Amino acid sequence: MGSMPGTDPAEAMAVVLGELPDLPYLPELPARGPGADLIGRTAALLVDLPVETTAGGWRLAARPGRDLRRAAGLMSADLDAMEDAAQGYRGSFKIQICGPWTLAATLECSRSVEPALADPGAAADLFASLAEGVAAHVAAVRRRLPGATVLVQFDEPALPGVLAGSVPTASGLRRLPAVDASVAADTLRRVLTSAQAPTQVHCCASEVPFSCLTRSGTGAVAFDLSLVRRQDEDAIGEAAESGLGLFAGAVPALQAPGRGAGPAGAEAAAIQTAEAVIGLWLRIGLPPGRLTGQLVVTPACGLAGASPTRARSVLAQCRTAARMIPELIEEGIR
Repeated sequence: MGSMPGTDPAEAMAVVLGELPDLPYLPELPARGPGADLIGRTAALLVDLPVETTAGGWRLAARPGRDLRRAAGLMSADLDAMEDAAQGYRGSFKIQICGPWTLAATLECSRSVEPALADPGAAADLFASLAEGVAAHVAAVRRRLPGATVLVQFDEPALPGVLAGSVPTASGLRRLPAVDASVAADTLRRVLTSAQAPTQVHCCASEVPFSCLTRSGTGAVAFDLSLVRRQDEDAIGEAAESGLGLFAGAVPALQAPGRGAGPAGAEAAAIQTAEAVIGLWLRIGLPPGRLTGQLVVTPACGLAGASPTRARSVLAQCRTAARMIPELIEEGIR
């Protein structure tokens, strides 16, 4: 879904290309520290809105400084590693950016410790700046990988809280007012449109707002399958019926393999993953034949907290499970 363990971008890129040759992505390596995290990476893309680190994270700043230069330098190193490893690549290639609502709920204002979401003016400036930065970033990736079709993932783990009015103020004593779903969708649509590329929104929180995301115009939604409740399946079914792609997070990022070691254990784990994905699809009531063209099997969330060995095994399990799905569906039909 984006993040990987370790601090070497060349090594991470080699793992991704090796395990996911059909849908590689630009790895994020937050273990390198501030500027390599989701918020810092995206904040470094903002146009005319400098940022700096604080004791608690990131905030808007009066002028560019060392923190911003470090974040920009880390991104540049990642793009260099991507270009070197994926030179000549043709096919879909995914990059990840923090979504506007999560960024606004996390990034502090320059003159207060409140999140930008608390200041409508600051939030509006942030959204406009992010849209410009996204366009420039996508263009930079295309220049380095001219044969690739860039897919842009926007990470929105805070979006459910923004819609529910549960984002805390700096003191933690109050909650910021809820944002109307139509306003959230319209803002998200403007930022997604700026990419001028296929998009998906990743929300690994519970209660993913599928209806809001469908209205935003995104092409797909990525979610943690383990957090899906029975009452969520109707919303997933409606989204899928409308043509929305689904990235189902079906393999836990940190959980140790539970089916034994070796090839037999790996195959059993992949079958279990494939069956879980097929089970969801059948419960939402769509024709089995549509699954392979509309759903992607992914890790439940980022892999930054996993060991390198576990990260490789998770990616391999996703790929193997996806390849098993058509055969398992055919067996079920027979």
